Amino acid sequence: MVNCMVADGPETGRQTWIDALRLCAGVSMVGLHVTADAHGQPFPDADPAARLAPMVLRALLYTARTELFLMISILLLLMALTKRPRSYGAVLREQARRLLIPFVFWTVAYAVYNLLKATAFGYEAQVVAALSLPATWGGYLLLGDVKYHMHFIPTLFALLVFFPLFRLAERRPLLGLTVVLGLLLKQVLDPVMYKLFWGTEALGYAVRGLKVVSYLGYGMAAGAVLGLWRRTTAAQREAWFGPIVVIALALLTLKLMATAKVVATGHWVFDNPFAYWADYLMPVALLLLCLSLAHMAWPAWIARASKYAFGLYLCHPIFLDLAEMALAGRAVSPSQSVALEFLWTLPMTWLFVVALSRHRLTAWTVGLGPSPDLPLLWSGQQA
Repeated sequence: MVNCMVADGPETGRQTWIDALRLCAGVSMVGLHVTADAHGQPFPDADPAARLAPMVLRALLYTARTELFLMISILLLLMALTKRPRSYGAVLREQARRLLIPFVFWTVAYAVYNLLKATAFGYEAQVVAALSLPATWGGYLLLGDVKYHMHFIPTLFALLVFFPLFRLAERRPLLGLTVVLGLLLKQVLDPVMYKLFWGTEALGYAVRGLKVVSYLGYGMAAGAVLGLWRRTTAAQREAWFGPIVVIALALLTLKLMATAKVVATGHWVFDNPFAYWADYLMPVALLLLCLSLAHMAWPAWIARASKYAFGLYLCHPIFLDLAEMALAGRAVSPSQSVALEFLWTLPMTWLFVVALSRHRLTAWTVGLGPSPDLPLLWSGQQA
């Protein structure tokens, strides 16, 4: 049973402030993906004035990036290990069952489902041809290339391999500052990777490897947040609220300044260093912001709704694709497109995930039930 509660420590019961972050991240991902056209571009054929509202909305939603989901997942694992310690091998077996089995299911499902949109937009021949190539399935299964959002699961699992490292930051929260070093590493080496491997199949793997290494800092930040939580009182954390809000607003201002160029040109901007740091530090700011409010009595519905956030993330492209196909060729403005796609995709995905969660045979596909028993692959005592 989930109640409204005052949370003053990681062992006092369900922490609804974390549920709020999960729900925010799930809804934000839907909003993020509807604020681009069917080709993933910032409505380049529209006038700048018509792009303004969708791009500003996207900038606001982009504060709750995939990186926030990563930190939440790591934080929840570290909390669970405090309550129920397990061996390294047991943890990885458990996480493999929870993450990789649904991942393989949705990889195959989306590989087939993609044919629907490809047919509607006239590129089904390329998709069918790609399905016969081993390199395609290598990218699907190792990188999550089957759909624009599926990269999250293999990246998360790769990070969880290093969970003992994140536990060091629980004991020494200052290690959380390594998130800055990781992002600096990514900023410096990303262009090098693209230059070295451009045009080769190795590019995706090189960039993903760098991403995992650089994102270890997010794991350290999650561990540091848990360490701070244990070492501080509610009053101390509440005092952080004002400074964190100031920092978050400063980061958002930098992001909005970069968004102005997207509005003006109709092209994504990848070479703005201020926008880079605003984008990648904002998830940390949001995590700390909610930590400073952990003492509050959060509404009970947040905890109930948050359990569907992972499924919302996994399944929303099903309905977004349908919306994009329905709107193709119609005279709608970018703002109308965003509104129609969001008002269709969010509730339909929510109903779909709830329906899947109600049945034991399908609940595991959205992370809400025991995964199929595969003893040959997952031998050993379950965590």
